[in-house]
Amino acid sequence: MQGLGAFHVHQRITMMINRYEVFADNAGEPGELIAFVEQKRFKFKEQVTIYTDSTKSRVLAEFNARKVIDLGGGYDVTDEQRRPIGFFRKDFGASLGRSTWHVEQHGWGGATGTERSVPIAIFRRAWNFLPFVNDLPFPFRYHFDFTAPNGAPVFTVDKKTWVRDQYLVVLQDPGIDRRLVIAQAVALDALQSR
Repeated sequence: MQGLGAFHVHQRITMMINRYEVFADNAGEPGELIAFVEQKRFKFKEQVTIYTDSTKSRVLAEFNARKVIDLGGGYDVTDEQRRPIGFFRKDFGASLGRSTWHVEQHGWGGATGTERSVPIAIFRRAWNFLPFVNDLPFPFRYHFDFTAPNGAPVFTVDKKTWVRDQYLVVLQDPGIDRRLVIAQAVALDALQSR
């Protein structure tokens, strides 16, 4: 998995659980399933398990909120034996303009991800305050660019579709753990409105 240069994340809509399927990239299209994620809605303290497939027989990674409710709260990402892989958090202050996330990996360093388009970021915020409309999925594509402190690109997350939540994740830095990137990519969808 560490050799992957790109993967696709697709959300499956259900009533009480957000489901995500992560596919290896196959010439620009989803290929082999490499991860399966379920997130229970309406939990006070977020815990999301990433499995190797839909049988849920083997855990690939997991991310857990450090606190119950915290606007700038962070999430620890661990492997199948609960050893630390890294950490990510939403930067609440910076996110008032464009959503901003910070991701850190043990022994590697960190990166900051921001929404690429300021107009889409502003429109997405306005969308959340419109009566009746705010319950509908945001119908426009948005993108995040994650860069190292020196400005070098680390990975990007691009929404591929207008209505459905499908993303293409492209990795530019071979050193970042793919499990941490999968966790962050799922969080961009599952936790974005918080």
